[in-house]
Amino acid sequence: MNILLVYPRFPQSFWSFDKTLELVNFKAQLPPLGLITVASILPQSWHYQLVDRNVRPVTEAEWQWADIVIISAMIVQKPDFLASIQEAKAHQKLVAVGGPYPTALPHELESSGADFAILDEGEITLPLFVEAIERGDRSGTFRSDGVKPAVTDTPVPRYDLLELDAYAEMSVQFSRGCPFQCEFCDIIVLYGRKPRTKEPDQLLAELQCLYDLGWRRSIFMVDDNFIGNKRNVKRLLQAMQPWMAERNYPFSFATEASIDLAQDSELMQMMVDCNFGTVFLGIETPDDDSLNLTRKFQNLRDPLVDSVKAIAHAGLRVMAGFIIGFDGEKTGAGRRVTQFVEETAIPTAMFSMLQALPDTALWHRLAKEERLLGQSADANQVTLMNFRPTRPIEEIANEYVEAFWQLYDPLVVLNRTYRHFLMLGEGQKQAYQGRTQSAGSPEINWIMVRAFLIICWRQGVLRKTRWRFWGNLIAMLWRYPHVAANYISVCAQAEHFIDFRERVKANIETQLAAYLACQPEPAPTAPAAQTAA
Repeated sequence: MNILLVYPRFPQSFWSFDKTLELVNFKAQLPPLGLITVASILPQSWHYQLVDRNVRPVTEAEWQWADIVIISAMIVQKPDFLASIQEAKAHQKLVAVGGPYPTALPHELESSGADFAILDEGEITLPLFVEAIERGDRSGTFRSDGVKPAVTDTPVPRYDLLELDAYAEMSVQFSRGCPFQCEFCDIIVLYGRKPRTKEPDQLLAELQCLYDLGWRRSIFMVDDNFIGNKRNVKRLLQAMQPWMAERNYPFSFATEASIDLAQDSELMQMMVDCNFGTVFLGIETPDDDSLNLTRKFQNLRDPLVDSVKAIAHAGLRVMAGFIIGFDGEKTGAGRRVTQFVEETAIPTAMFSMLQALPDTALWHRLAKEERLLGQSADANQVTLMNFRPTRPIEEIANEYVEAFWQLYDPLVVLNRTYRHFLMLGEGQKQAYQGRTQSAGSPEINWIMVRAFLIICWRQGVLRKTRWRFWGNLIAMLWRYPHVAANYISVCAQAEHFIDFRERVKANIETQLAAYLACQPEPAPTAPAAQTAA
């Protein structure tokens, strides 16, 4: 059986890093971990090829070779997901689909042309699909009926199917699920609130596989909350540290975590010891009332500013997510986000308008209140909200555009990155115990040298950043040379955001104008004297 695995294209977004990837000759930021895990769960007597459409198109020979085409997608990939199905059907292939998008919105598959829907988690539903194929079935839907599988038996993903040189980072997964109850989050809907973890030996086997394939760059631990089960995470890190040290720290790691990481100095030190260099935090908003409303209670335990600074001083670079548009939100929420980001000097701040994702607590509440504007969602940074907010949409949209524009003003983001790396440099100086390079520092080769020269030209000559760029760089090389290469790589990321803010502004303003044009005119109000009569 010949299985062609197809991963649809992502639209340009905050996370696509288009302009940054162009600098260093990579095609995509991350590989399709879900599909290579699917390939490891399906029978190994079958034959597999994988095409990531973010890297290259499917060739005619690959379409002809396939007996079955399997396509997986997230909601944001919907347009190319549907296009990929149509292309496969045009080649008269059986098509099976799965992943977060089909699982969250299965009713949207009805007109897609897909033959099989392999929903929920594949450890349970993929064997059902295999049984159907072996029976000769030509269609079917497979669900786990609410059962969440243990991940202790999940095999090592088929990393050998990837075009490794196309990616800026690799992906591994240690856990699924999150213990918290944020109203807007679909992770707890898809994977539950009880984090399920792999055994340390499993994860080390995955790292060994990547090591044997020659990978020596960054790895993103894709867990939605890496520290959801702190006990098991510490077991993993305890096993990882000697493995990494024996191989002279071949990888750096990035991950996502809840902000209560700041409360556990031992855990932060263990992460640094294993060459974790970056952590993404879901901060969402500095407004306590909004955090309380959306049930993000973990962000209310300690002052957010202190927590961010504690993580940076521990030696972990902070990235963070922010949202505007919560119910009851007061005017000026966008400005408060930019003030918070400036105060904490977070270099990379993802900012978006709130979206109601399918089957979340927020989705169900808004549906009950008849405030949803459709039965779909688009989790991107260039679309209006998909529900009616409690304050005027034009006020929220204008604040969002203004804040995004300010966050990624070239001089503002350059200075913010510099101030963050001063904290990081001091933290890593204390925590690294003799290591001479910051986790996540790029490999020095001709491509990186060329990228560095382009950054120097754009940020050090062409833009208004020219004097500050050179002053910051010289100071960083003098004070904290071990983080200088990493500092430049984060400066390079700004190239994407400086360009992307133009897209955010144009798209949101266009959509807002169209939305307002469709709203009914307010009824005329009678003059006061006439009303009194």
